[in-house]
Amino acid sequence: MQLSKEDVLAKANKACKNTLMETLEIEVVDFGDNFLVAKMPVNSRVYQPDGVLHGGATAALAESVGSFASHIFIDTEKFFVRGIEITANHLKSVTEGFVYAKATFLHRGRTTQLLDIRVTDDADNLISICRLSTISLPKKKS
Repeated sequence: MQLSKEDVLAKANKACKNTLMETLEIEVVDFGDNFLVAKMPVNSRVYQPDGVLHGGATAALAESVGSFASHIFIDTEKFFVRGIEITANHLKSVTEGFVYAKATFLHRGRTTQLLDIRVTDDADNLISICRLSTISLPKKKS
């Protein structure tokens, strides 16, 4: 039985409970065959000292959405996903509203995955460009 889009989004967001994603209020909002989108509010909880979005919070959003994208396309009964490298280029500052991270696969191999993650603001301005490499590793058999 294939889950509906709403069921997949609800399952992804339920997995965020008691994690960094919940702390940062990251919410998975959309996905398709080759992408996943999450959003995060921009407020004082994610500011750097001068009142703009912290690059580390942006990187956490990017790694979260990229890892989730890899996760939903593997057999989670047999494998788990870990991020192995992330890069982020921050292009514009944000002080309010939401930022949206869209992870798109550049490579979706059996073992490694490479994702392009574009972070935009409410006006669809490009805020950051990130790249994430993930690895799918076998779960130990009990």
